[in-house]
Amino acid sequence: MDPEPCVSDSGSDGAWEDEGGEEPRARCLFCPSFFSSAEELFCHCTSDHGFNIGMVAHKHGLDFYGYIKLINFIRLEKPTVEFIKSLSTPGPWEEEKYLKPALEDDLLLQFDIEDHLDSTSFSCPNGLTEASPLLQRLKYAEHRAELAEAALARAQEDLQKMKHFAQDFVMNAEVRSSPSTGAIADLCEDEEDVYFSSYGHYGIHEEMIKDKVRTDSYRDFIYQNSHLFKDKIILDVGCGTGILSMFAAKAGARKVIGVDQSEIIYQAMDIIRLNGLEDRISLVKGRIEEVELPVEKVDVVISEWMGYFLLFESMLDSVIYARDKYLAKSGSVYPDICTISLVAIADSSKHADRIAFWDDVYGFNMSCMKKAVISEAVVEVLDPSTLISDSYVIKRIDCHTVSVPELEFSSDFALTITKTSLCTAIAGYFDISFETNCHKRVLFSTSPCCTKTHWKQTAFFLENPISVEKGEELKGRITIHKNRKDPRSLIITLSIKNLKQTYSLQ
Repeated sequence: MDPEPCVSDSGSDGAWEDEGGEEPRARCLFCPSFFSSAEELFCHCTSDHGFNIGMVAHKHGLDFYGYIKLINFIRLEKPTVEFIKSLSTPGPWEEEKYLKPALEDDLLLQFDIEDHLDSTSFSCPNGLTEASPLLQRLKYAEHRAELAEAALARAQEDLQKMKHFAQDFVMNAEVRSSPSTGAIADLCEDEEDVYFSSYGHYGIHEEMIKDKVRTDSYRDFIYQNSHLFKDKIILDVGCGTGILSMFAAKAGARKVIGVDQSEIIYQAMDIIRLNGLEDRISLVKGRIEEVELPVEKVDVVISEWMGYFLLFESMLDSVIYARDKYLAKSGSVYPDICTISLVAIADSSKHADRIAFWDDVYGFNMSCMKKAVISEAVVEVLDPSTLISDSYVIKRIDCHTVSVPELEFSSDFALTITKTSLCTAIAGYFDISFETNCHKRVLFSTSPCCTKTHWKQTAFFLENPISVEKGEELKGRITIHKNRKDPRSLIITLSIKNLKQTYSLQ
């Protein structure tokens, strides 16, 4: 068994000799070559691999510990130089697990990167300051303790914020509205970070993947139209766990680039490697609007961008950006054709449970809550037996030509009533189609009459039900626009028979 390395009293190089008396050698980060020093190795990386440690450290502002994490990340994950160059700050090596050395007595972990942070270039040769493994471990332990204390402080601060938020939410439950117009006030929360954070949790991806209507449709489209993917460059916007990227690779794509801002992309990296597809699939963390891709143009842009009522979350904006910047002139976007439809609902029981309930709550009149409750669109699975009209398409979107301003619109509608009843709500759903240049057209619907999906349907309850007769046309107008203070949520206004109600979908 090798003895523990120690620091010699004289500080000579002999302190690093092993049992055989050989000097330690540093293994290259990107090839099997070995070098006698970190300095020599980094010169090799710069000249042979195009990897300049000084430039990377400068770009990401790496301190001593950030440098350690980067080296261990490269050792463990084996990314390409192109992938590292494409990354924005923070890098995927920020996790604390990368503080643990990937190689025992790695000479690169003894290199003092902080001496070179004031320069964007790394000169060869250069003097190095080597630290002993014992000192290195002490620094690791001290840093981990500091990180733990900081994490505890942040957790306590977050807990306090949550308490204040809960108190404010309860005390301000009523949404301020104008009695004459019914217009609700703009929402105040900035949800951008929360949005991407929510997609960092595995649960939401599990729900989407288990949605067979969704996942089977994408799989069938890709596999049954492999001519669209074979030997092509594919961009997967909002790649999540990478399932669409892997479908594309299996269909013969030459290169697939997946982009996602949420933390789930780190799991996607593991998934790609587990399936042996890392040679064809490259993943980039960040917003598509901010990252630099390793290619100038792609042949296909694919994305599962749809939200509730189709446009909730505004991810189609990002797909449009990717289309305009990266799609080749002869390229295609999928899915390409999308429609939003409305239908009338008669469900007195559900209406009473949601609206009339507030008239008598354990003997107390809480009817003032109705204004707050009625203004919230409800996402739920509707009973198809409650439909009392034919559907009406209020918006058709061609993803090859649509612009971002067109995603805010108004539309007249006329719902042909199929059953004399009391209309208690208007519901919305969407249909998706993969059509352009397809040998096998694939489509799916989120209609209440079809197999349920995780998108469900979106119901807009009427404060006062409307009496309708079979054969009549229930005419109205709907306006959809983004909440200016939270662009990922929607404000929907319905006008029916001289009644006007505004809803929020958030």
